[in-house]
Amino acid sequence: MDTELMVGDEIPEFTFMQMTADGPAPITTKELFGGKKVALFALPGAFTPTCSAQHLPGYVNNAAALKAKGIDTVACLSVNDVFVMDAWGKSASVGDNVLMLADGNADFTKHMELDLDASGFGMGTRSQRYSMIVEDGVVKALNIEEGVGLDVSSAETMLGQL
Repeated sequence: MDTELMVGDEIPEFTFMQMTADGPAPITTKELFGGKKVALFALPGAFTPTCSAQHLPGYVNNAAALKAKGIDTVACLSVNDVFVMDAWGKSASVGDNVLMLADGNADFTKHMELDLDASGFGMGTRSQRYSMIVEDGVVKALNIEEGVGLDVSSAETMLGQL
């Protein structure tokens, strides 16, 4: 663990994977956050109950409202591979509303000390559930869930922070 993420911190250089029309492609944190205002939310896993029933749909349903308040990109991050994130995005009909990002090796998640040991559930290393507003690479708001619910990292909470 290298650093604990806090409001005011600059996001370090990392590479995520995203699915494009041409197949899997890298996207760096510099490309994602540079010169933009991004609403990023992370969750333990694609197709898991709370993530699929509440967390992702909340951002899909509120994407237009977030963008109306100045958000350029709404992005979902999970410690899953790019193919799983793509399939989950399609099954949830995210369209162009939410950018589905894979942190397949949990490199970013571990570096930010936002990892979760879910090996007790047979899921290995995963991401904690959180959301953040990042403006030009700097964390402006950070909402980390303390428990298993969806209390502070929802799209509705983020809307109130803009």
